[in-house]
Amino acid sequence: MRIMKTAALALLAASLAAGVTACGTGSKDGKTHLTFQIWDVAQRDGMQAICDAYTEKHPDVVIEVQVTSWSEYWTKLEAAAISNQMPDIFWMHTNEILKYADYGKIADLTDLYDDEDPDYYSKHFSEITLANIQGSDGRYYGVPKDKDTVGLVYNKEMFDAAGVAYPDETWTWDDMEEASQKIYDATGKYGLMAYGDDQLGYWNFVYQNGGTILSEDKKHGGFDQPATIEAMKYYIGLQDHDWCPDQNYFAETTPGTAFFSEQGAMFLEGNWNILSEMQNYPEMQGKWDVAVLPKCPDPASGDGRATISNGLCYATAAEGKNLDIVKDVLKFFGSEEGQRIQGESGAAIPAYIGLEQTWVDVFDQFDYRLNVECFVDMFDYSVQSVNNASRPVWKPEVTDALLKIYSGQLTVDEGLQEMQDAINTAAEEE
Repeated sequence: MRIMKTAALALLAASLAAGVTACGTGSKDGKTHLTFQIWDVAQRDGMQAICDAYTEKHPDVVIEVQVTSWSEYWTKLEAAAISNQMPDIFWMHTNEILKYADYGKIADLTDLYDDEDPDYYSKHFSEITLANIQGSDGRYYGVPKDKDTVGLVYNKEMFDAAGVAYPDETWTWDDMEEASQKIYDATGKYGLMAYGDDQLGYWNFVYQNGGTILSEDKKHGGFDQPATIEAMKYYIGLQDHDWCPDQNYFAETTPGTAFFSEQGAMFLEGNWNILSEMQNYPEMQGKWDVAVLPKCPDPASGDGRATISNGLCYATAAEGKNLDIVKDVLKFFGSEEGQRIQGESGAAIPAYIGLEQTWVDVFDQFDYRLNVECFVDMFDYSVQSVNNASRPVWKPEVTDALLKIYSGQLTVDEGLQEMQDAINTAAEEE
Protein backbone atom coordinates (compact mmCIF):
# COMPACT_ATOMS: atom_id res chain seq x y z
CA MET A 1 0.00 0.00 0.00
CA ARG A 2 1.46 3.35 -1.00
CA ILE A 3 -0.36 5.41 1.58
CA MET A 4 2.19 6.26 4.24
CA LYS A 5 5.46 7.90 3.33
CA THR A 6 7.86 5.20 2.24
CA ALA A 7 10.47 6.14 4.81
CA ALA A 8 7.91 5.81 7.58
CA LEU A 9 6.51 2.39 6.73
CA ALA A 10 9.10 0.30 8.49
CA LEU A 11 8.98 2.46 11.59
CA LEU A 12 5.20 2.35 11.61
CA ALA A 13 5.13 -1.42 11.37
CA ALA A 14 7.59 -1.64 14.23
CA SER A 15 5.50 0.71 16.33
CA LEU A 16 2.45 -1.50 15.87
CA ALA A 17 4.18 -4.32 17.61
CA ALA A 18 5.35 -2.03 20.39
CA GLY A 19 1.89 -0.63 21.08
CA VAL A 20 0.74 2.96 21.50
CA THR A 21 1.22 5.19 24.51
CA ALA A 22 -1.09 8.19 24.78
CA CYS A 23 0.26 11.55 25.88
CA GLY A 24 -2.11 12.16 28.77
CA THR A 25 -0.78 11.16 32.18
CA GLY A 26 -1.54 11.72 35.81
CA SER A 27 0.09 14.69 37.59
CA LYS A 28 0.99 16.08 40.99
CA ASP A 29 -2.48 17.56 41.40
CA GLY A 30 -3.94 14.06 41.27
CA LYS A 31 -5.88 14.78 38.11
CA THR A 32 -5.66 13.15 34.72
CA HIS A 33 -4.48 15.66 32.11
CA LEU A 34 -5.45 14.91 28.53
CA THR A 35 -4.37 16.60 25.31
CA PHE A 36 -6.83 17.36 22.51
CA GLN A 37 -5.27 18.27 19.14
CA ILE A 38 -7.17 20.26 16.46
CA TRP A 39 -6.21 22.35 13.42
CA ASP A 40 -8.74 25.20 13.38
CA VAL A 41 -8.16 28.12 15.76
CA ALA A 42 -11.68 29.39 15.02
CA GLN A 43 -13.09 26.27 16.71
CA ARG A 44 -10.81 26.28 19.74
CA ASP A 45 -13.30 28.00 22.06
CA GLY A 46 -16.08 25.65 20.99
CA MET A 47 -13.94 22.59 21.56
CA GLN A 48 -12.79 23.90 24.93
CA ALA A 49 -16.41 24.50 25.92
CA ILE A 50 -17.20 20.82 25.33
CA CYS A 51 -14.11 19.80 27.30
CA ASP A 52 -15.05 22.10 30.18
CA ALA A 53 -18.56 20.63 30.24
CA TYR A 54 -17.04 17.18 30.63
CA THR A 55 -14.67 18.39 33.37
CA GLU A 56 -17.60 19.90 35.25
CA LYS A 57 -19.04 16.40 35.49
CA HIS A 58 -15.62 14.81 36.05
CA PRO A 59 -13.43 17.33 37.94
CA ASP A 60 -10.59 14.82 38.14
CA VAL A 61 -10.05 15.12 34.36
CA VAL A 62 -8.50 18.18 32.68
CA ILE A 63 -8.47 18.47 28.89
CA GLU A 64 -6.22 20.92 27.08
CA VAL A 65 -7.14 21.91 23.53
CA GLN A 66 -4.05 22.44 21.37
CA VAL A 67 -4.17 24.04 17.92
CA THR A 68 -1.73 23.58 15.07
CA SER A 69 -2.00 24.53 11.42
CA TRP A 70 -3.56 22.17 8.88
CA SER A 71 -0.26 21.78 7.03
CA GLU A 72 1.63 20.85 10.19
CA TYR A 73 -1.14 18.80 11.78
CA TRP A 74 -0.76 15.67 9.66
CA THR A 75 3.02 15.71 9.69
CA LYS A 76 3.00 15.90 13.47
CA LEU A 77 0.28 13.28 13.86
CA GLU A 78 2.09 10.80 11.65
CA ALA A 79 5.33 11.35 13.56
CA ALA A 80 3.43 10.91 16.83
CA ALA A 81 1.89 7.67 15.56
CA ILE A 82 5.30 6.32 14.61
CA SER A 83 6.83 7.24 17.98
CA ASN A 84 3.79 6.08 20.00
CA GLN A 85 3.14 9.59 21.31
CA MET A 86 -0.22 10.45 19.77
CA PRO A 87 -2.41 13.03 21.52
CA ASP A 88 -5.07 11.58 23.78
CA ILE A 89 -7.84 12.99 21.56
CA PHE A 90 -7.56 14.41 18.08
CA TRP A 91 -9.62 15.35 15.06
CA MET A 92 -9.62 12.86 12.20
CA HIS A 93 -10.43 13.78 8.60
CA THR A 94 -11.89 11.53 5.92
CA ASN A 95 -8.71 12.14 3.89
CA GLU A 96 -6.72 10.23 6.49
CA ILE A 97 -9.00 7.98 8.53
CA LEU A 98 -8.57 4.90 6.33
CA LYS A 99 -4.81 5.12 6.59
CA TYR A 100 -4.76 5.30 10.39
CA ALA A 101 -7.55 2.76 10.82
CA ASP A 102 -6.09 0.22 8.41
CA TYR A 103 -2.70 0.44 10.11
CA GLY A 104 -4.28 -0.13 13.52
CA LYS A 105 -3.21 3.25 14.86
CA ILE A 106 -6.60 4.52 16.04
CA ALA A 107 -9.08 2.90 18.39
CA ASP A 108 -12.07 0.91 17.18
CA LEU A 109 -15.05 2.73 18.72
CA THR A 110 -17.81 0.62 17.18
CA ASP A 111 -18.94 -0.67 20.57
CA LEU A 112 -18.55 2.64 22.44
CA TYR A 113 -22.26 3.08 23.16
CA ASP A 114 -23.24 -0.59 23.49
CA ASP A 115 -23.89 -0.32 27.24
CA GLU A 116 -26.24 2.59 26.54
CA ASP A 117 -27.81 1.62 23.21
CA PRO A 118 -26.32 -0.77 20.62
CA ASP A 119 -28.11 1.23 17.91
CA TYR A 120 -26.90 4.61 19.15
CA TYR A 121 -24.88 5.47 16.05
CA SER A 122 -27.59 4.61 13.54
CA LYS A 123 -30.27 6.42 15.57
CA HIS A 124 -28.42 9.70 15.88
CA PHE A 125 -26.16 10.04 12.84
CA SER A 126 -26.80 9.94 9.10
CA GLU A 127 -25.51 7.28 6.73
CA ILE A 128 -23.01 9.75 5.23
CA THR A 129 -21.77 10.72 8.69
CA LEU A 130 -21.26 7.08 9.65
CA ALA A 131 -19.54 6.31 6.34
CA ASN A 132 -17.09 9.09 7.20
CA ILE A 133 -15.94 7.28 10.36
CA GLN A 134 -15.57 3.79 8.92
CA GLY A 135 -12.35 1.95 8.21
CA SER A 136 -11.96 -0.40 5.28
CA ASP A 137 -13.41 -3.16 7.48
CA GLY A 138 -16.63 -1.22 8.04
CA ARG A 139 -15.93 -0.67 11.74
CA TYR A 140 -16.19 2.78 13.36
CA TYR A 141 -12.90 4.48 14.21
CA GLY A 142 -14.18 7.81 15.42
CA VAL A 143 -17.08 9.57 17.08
CA PRO A 144 -18.89 11.85 14.62
CA LYS A 145 -18.18 15.54 15.21
CA ASP A 146 -19.85 17.56 12.48
CA LYS A 147 -21.26 17.54 8.97
CA ASP A 148 -21.19 20.04 6.15
CA THR A 149 -22.41 21.02 2.71
CA VAL A 150 -21.24 23.36 -0.04
CA GLY A 151 -23.32 26.37 -1.03
CA LEU A 152 -23.20 29.44 -3.27
CA VAL A 153 -21.98 32.74 -1.80
CA TYR A 154 -23.02 35.85 -3.70
CA ASN A 155 -22.59 39.65 -3.60
CA LYS A 156 -26.01 41.32 -3.42
CA GLU A 157 -24.73 44.75 -4.49
CA MET A 158 -23.27 43.37 -7.71
CA PHE A 159 -26.53 41.56 -8.47
CA ASP A 160 -28.43 44.78 -7.82
CA ALA A 161 -26.10 46.77 -10.08
CA ALA A 162 -26.72 44.31 -12.91
CA GLY A 163 -30.46 44.13 -12.29
CA VAL A 164 -30.31 40.38 -11.65
CA ALA A 165 -32.51 38.54 -9.16
CA TYR A 166 -30.67 36.82 -6.31
CA PRO A 167 -29.95 33.07 -6.53
CA ASP A 168 -32.58 30.77 -5.07
CA GLU A 169 -33.63 27.10 -5.22
CA THR A 170 -34.94 27.52 -8.78
CA TRP A 171 -31.55 28.50 -10.16
CA THR A 172 -29.79 26.31 -12.74
CA TRP A 173 -26.36 26.42 -14.31
CA ASP A 174 -27.93 28.50 -17.09
CA ASP A 175 -29.09 31.15 -14.61
CA MET A 176 -25.62 31.19 -13.06
CA GLU A 177 -23.99 31.83 -16.43
CA GLU A 178 -26.51 34.47 -17.43
CA ALA A 179 -26.09 36.32 -14.14
CA SER A 180 -22.30 36.12 -14.39
CA GLN A 181 -22.33 37.71 -17.83
CA LYS A 182 -24.71 40.50 -16.81
CA ILE A 183 -22.70 41.29 -13.70
CA TYR A 184 -19.47 41.40 -15.69
CA ASP A 185 -21.03 43.67 -18.32
CA ALA A 186 -22.50 46.01 -15.70
CA THR A 187 -19.66 46.18 -13.18
CA GLY A 188 -16.52 44.83 -14.78
CA LYS A 189 -16.30 42.38 -11.87
CA TYR A 190 -16.07 38.60 -12.17
CA GLY A 191 -19.24 36.50 -12.03
CA LEU A 192 -18.84 32.93 -10.77
CA MET A 193 -15.24 32.32 -9.75
CA ALA A 194 -14.96 28.65 -10.75
CA TYR A 195 -11.96 27.44 -8.79
CA GLY A 196 -10.19 24.25 -9.90
CA ASP A 197 -10.93 22.58 -6.57
CA ASP A 198 -12.67 19.27 -5.92
CA GLN A 199 -14.91 19.57 -2.84
CA LEU A 200 -15.46 23.29 -3.44
CA GLY A 201 -15.61 22.93 -7.19
CA TYR A 202 -16.07 20.28 -9.85
CA TRP A 203 -17.14 17.35 -7.64
CA ASN A 204 -20.47 19.11 -7.06
CA PHE A 205 -21.05 19.62 -10.78
CA VAL A 206 -20.16 16.02 -11.63
CA TYR A 207 -22.70 14.61 -9.18
CA GLN A 208 -25.34 17.15 -10.19
CA ASN A 209 -25.07 15.79 -13.73
CA GLY A 210 -25.40 12.22 -12.48
CA GLY A 211 -21.69 11.44 -12.87
CA THR A 212 -19.29 9.94 -10.36
CA ILE A 213 -15.66 10.33 -9.33
CA LEU A 214 -15.36 6.79 -7.96
CA SER A 215 -17.21 3.60 -8.83
CA GLU A 216 -19.69 2.30 -6.27
CA ASP A 217 -17.15 -0.20 -4.96
CA LYS A 218 -14.54 2.60 -4.84
CA LYS A 219 -12.03 0.52 -6.78
CA HIS A 220 -12.17 2.45 -10.05
CA GLY A 221 -12.37 6.04 -11.20
CA GLY A 222 -15.42 7.55 -12.83
CA PHE A 223 -13.65 9.92 -15.20
CA ASP A 224 -14.42 7.61 -18.13
CA GLN A 225 -18.18 7.89 -17.59
CA PRO A 226 -20.10 10.05 -20.11
CA ALA A 227 -21.93 12.03 -17.40
CA THR A 228 -18.65 12.77 -15.60
CA ILE A 229 -16.88 13.77 -18.81
CA GLU A 230 -19.75 16.07 -19.76
CA ALA A 231 -19.75 17.80 -16.36
CA MET A 232 -15.97 18.16 -16.30
CA LYS A 233 -15.93 19.75 -19.75
CA TYR A 234 -18.64 22.15 -18.64
CA TYR A 235 -16.89 23.16 -15.41
CA ILE A 236 -13.43 23.50 -16.95
CA GLY A 237 -14.94 25.46 -19.82
CA LEU A 238 -16.30 28.12 -17.46
CA GLN A 239 -12.88 29.76 -17.36
CA ASP A 240 -13.15 30.46 -21.08
CA HIS A 241 -15.66 33.22 -20.28
CA ASP A 242 -14.44 36.75 -19.56
CA TRP A 243 -16.43 36.73 -16.34
CA CYS A 244 -14.47 33.80 -14.83
CA PRO A 245 -10.81 34.12 -13.73
CA ASP A 246 -8.36 31.54 -15.04
CA GLN A 247 -6.46 29.29 -12.66
CA ASN A 248 -3.36 31.51 -12.77
CA TYR A 249 -5.44 34.09 -10.93
CA PHE A 250 -6.30 31.60 -8.21
CA ALA A 251 -2.65 30.65 -7.80
CA GLU A 252 -2.22 34.00 -6.04
CA THR A 253 -5.76 34.80 -4.84
CA THR A 254 -8.27 32.39 -3.37
CA PRO A 255 -11.91 32.76 -4.43
CA GLY A 256 -12.81 33.81 -0.89
CA THR A 257 -10.17 36.52 -0.79
CA ALA A 258 -11.28 37.79 -4.20
CA PHE A 259 -14.93 37.78 -3.13
CA PHE A 260 -14.45 39.67 0.11
CA SER A 261 -12.25 42.23 -1.65
CA GLU A 262 -15.24 42.64 -4.00
CA GLN A 263 -13.51 41.43 -7.15
CA GLY A 264 -16.11 38.78 -7.96
CA ALA A 265 -19.81 38.12 -7.42
CA MET A 266 -20.02 34.40 -6.62
CA PHE A 267 -18.01 31.42 -5.38
CA LEU A 268 -18.61 28.00 -3.86
CA GLU A 269 -18.04 27.82 -0.12
CA GLY A 270 -18.40 25.30 2.69
CA ASN A 271 -20.58 26.17 5.66
CA TRP A 272 -17.62 25.64 7.99
CA ASN A 273 -16.14 28.98 6.87
CA ILE A 274 -19.28 31.15 6.96
CA LEU A 275 -19.20 32.20 10.62
CA SER A 276 -15.55 33.25 10.55
CA GLU A 277 -16.18 35.17 7.32
CA MET A 278 -19.02 37.07 8.99
CA GLN A 279 -16.71 37.88 11.88
CA ASN A 280 -13.63 38.73 9.78
CA TYR A 281 -15.38 40.97 7.25
CA PRO A 282 -17.79 43.15 9.26
CA GLU A 283 -17.67 45.82 6.57
CA MET A 284 -19.31 43.34 4.20
CA GLN A 285 -22.34 42.61 6.36
CA GLY A 286 -25.50 43.24 4.40
CA LYS A 287 -23.64 43.09 1.10
CA TRP A 288 -23.62 39.31 0.69
CA ASP A 289 -25.67 36.20 1.29
CA VAL A 290 -25.70 32.44 0.67
CA ALA A 291 -27.91 30.11 -1.37
CA VAL A 292 -28.21 26.47 -2.36
CA LEU A 293 -26.08 25.39 -5.31
CA PRO A 294 -27.65 25.92 -8.74
CA LYS A 295 -28.83 22.62 -10.21
CA CYS A 296 -27.91 21.00 -13.50
CA PRO A 297 -30.65 21.92 -16.00
CA ASP A 298 -30.50 18.72 -18.02
CA PRO A 299 -28.74 15.99 -16.03
CA ALA A 300 -27.74 12.66 -17.52
CA SER A 301 -29.54 11.11 -14.55
CA GLY A 302 -31.18 12.26 -11.35
CA ASP A 303 -32.86 15.58 -10.62
CA GLY A 304 -29.78 17.76 -11.09
CA ARG A 305 -29.23 18.50 -7.40
CA ALA A 306 -26.18 17.55 -5.38
CA THR A 307 -23.72 19.03 -2.92
CA ILE A 308 -20.64 17.39 -1.45
CA SER A 309 -20.95 16.60 2.25
CA ASN A 310 -18.07 15.78 4.53
CA GLY A 311 -17.56 15.60 8.28
CA LEU A 312 -14.86 15.27 10.91
CA CYS A 313 -14.74 12.90 13.84
CA TYR A 314 -13.02 12.64 17.21
CA ALA A 315 -10.47 9.84 17.48
CA THR A 316 -7.88 8.40 19.84
CA ALA A 317 -4.89 6.08 19.67
CA ALA A 318 -5.56 2.33 19.63
CA GLU A 319 -3.94 1.77 23.01
CA GLY A 320 -2.83 3.99 25.85
CA LYS A 321 -2.61 4.49 29.58
CA ASN A 322 -5.76 6.59 29.72
CA LEU A 323 -7.79 4.82 27.05
CA ASP A 324 -10.77 4.06 29.29
CA ILE A 325 -11.00 7.68 30.40
CA VAL A 326 -10.54 8.95 26.86
CA LYS A 327 -13.31 6.70 25.59
CA ASP A 328 -15.62 8.13 28.23
CA VAL A 329 -14.72 11.63 27.05
CA LEU A 330 -15.40 10.66 23.44
CA LYS A 331 -18.71 9.17 24.49
CA PHE A 332 -19.67 12.56 25.91
CA PHE A 333 -18.45 14.36 22.78
CA GLY A 334 -20.90 12.26 20.75
CA SER A 335 -23.78 12.77 23.15
CA GLU A 336 -26.67 15.14 22.54
CA GLU A 337 -25.29 17.48 25.20
CA GLY A 338 -21.78 17.51 23.77
CA GLN A 339 -23.01 18.00 20.23
CA ARG A 340 -25.38 20.78 21.31
CA ILE A 341 -22.53 22.69 22.92
CA GLN A 342 -20.61 22.50 19.65
CA GLY A 343 -23.57 23.79 17.66
CA GLU A 344 -24.30 26.64 20.05
CA SER A 345 -20.65 27.67 19.95
CA GLY A 346 -20.88 28.10 16.19
CA ALA A 347 -17.93 25.78 15.68
CA ALA A 348 -19.73 23.61 13.11
CA ILE A 349 -23.05 21.96 12.28
CA PRO A 350 -23.35 19.08 14.77
CA ALA A 351 -23.29 15.60 13.28
CA TYR A 352 -26.09 14.63 15.69
CA ILE A 353 -29.41 14.51 13.82
CA GLY A 354 -31.86 17.17 15.02
CA LEU A 355 -29.30 19.68 16.33
CA GLU A 356 -28.68 21.53 13.06
CA GLN A 357 -30.69 24.53 14.25
CA THR A 358 -28.24 25.14 17.10
CA TRP A 359 -25.66 26.17 14.50
CA VAL A 360 -28.17 28.16 12.45
CA ASP A 361 -29.24 30.18 15.50
CA VAL A 362 -25.67 31.38 16.11
CA PHE A 363 -26.10 33.78 13.19
CA ASP A 364 -28.86 35.67 15.04
CA GLN A 365 -26.09 37.66 16.73
CA PHE A 366 -25.45 39.67 13.58
CA ASP A 367 -27.43 42.73 12.51
CA TYR A 368 -27.78 41.19 9.05
CA ARG A 369 -29.05 37.61 8.94
CA LEU A 370 -27.59 35.29 6.29
CA ASN A 371 -29.74 32.54 4.79
CA VAL A 372 -27.60 29.86 6.41
CA GLU A 373 -30.60 27.50 6.57
CA CYS A 374 -29.75 26.68 2.96
CA PHE A 375 -26.76 24.63 4.10
CA VAL A 376 -29.05 22.47 6.23
CA ASP A 377 -31.63 22.18 3.44
CA MET A 378 -29.00 20.67 1.15
CA PHE A 379 -28.46 17.66 3.40
CA ASP A 380 -31.53 16.20 1.68
CA TYR A 381 -29.53 15.65 -1.50
CA SER A 382 -25.96 15.64 -0.25
CA VAL A 383 -23.31 13.23 -1.56
CA GLN A 384 -20.54 11.82 0.61
CA SER A 385 -17.15 13.39 0.00
CA VAL A 386 -15.16 11.24 -2.42
CA ASN A 387 -12.76 8.91 -0.64
CA ASN A 388 -11.10 5.51 -0.67
CA ALA A 389 -8.02 4.03 0.95
CA SER A 390 -5.72 5.09 -1.89
CA ARG A 391 -6.94 8.68 -2.10
CA PRO A 392 -3.75 10.14 -0.54
CA VAL A 393 -1.91 8.64 -3.53
CA TRP A 394 -4.22 9.56 -6.40
CA LYS A 395 -5.55 12.92 -5.26
CA PRO A 396 -2.37 14.94 -5.97
CA GLU A 397 -1.99 13.19 -9.32
CA VAL A 398 -5.59 14.01 -10.23
CA THR A 399 -5.07 17.63 -9.19
CA ASP A 400 -1.90 17.86 -11.27
CA ALA A 401 -3.69 16.50 -14.34
CA LEU A 402 -6.51 19.00 -13.87
CA LEU A 403 -4.06 21.90 -13.73
CA LYS A 404 -2.44 20.64 -16.91
CA ILE A 405 -5.83 20.78 -18.61
CA TYR A 406 -6.40 24.32 -17.41
CA SER A 407 -2.94 25.41 -18.58
CA GLY A 408 -3.38 23.80 -22.00
CA GLN A 409 -0.65 21.18 -21.51
CA LEU A 410 -3.29 18.47 -21.93
CA THR A 411 -6.59 18.35 -23.74
CA VAL A 412 -9.62 17.68 -21.57
CA ASP A 413 -9.84 14.11 -22.85
CA GLU A 414 -6.13 13.47 -22.24
CA GLY A 415 -6.32 14.96 -18.74
CA LEU A 416 -9.40 12.99 -17.75
CA GLN A 417 -7.69 9.82 -18.89
CA GLU A 418 -4.71 10.67 -16.68
CA MET A 419 -7.09 11.18 -13.76
CA GLN A 420 -8.75 7.87 -14.45
CA ASP A 421 -5.41 6.05 -14.70
CA ALA A 422 -4.18 7.65 -11.46
CA ILE A 423 -7.18 6.38 -9.49
CA ASN A 424 -7.18 2.91 -11.01
CA THR A 425 -3.43 2.42 -10.58
CA ALA A 426 -3.50 3.57 -6.97
CA ALA A 427 -6.39 1.23 -6.20
CA GLU A 428 -4.64 -1.73 -7.83
CA GLU A 429 -1.46 -1.12 -5.81
CA GLU A 430 -3.34 -0.67 -2.53
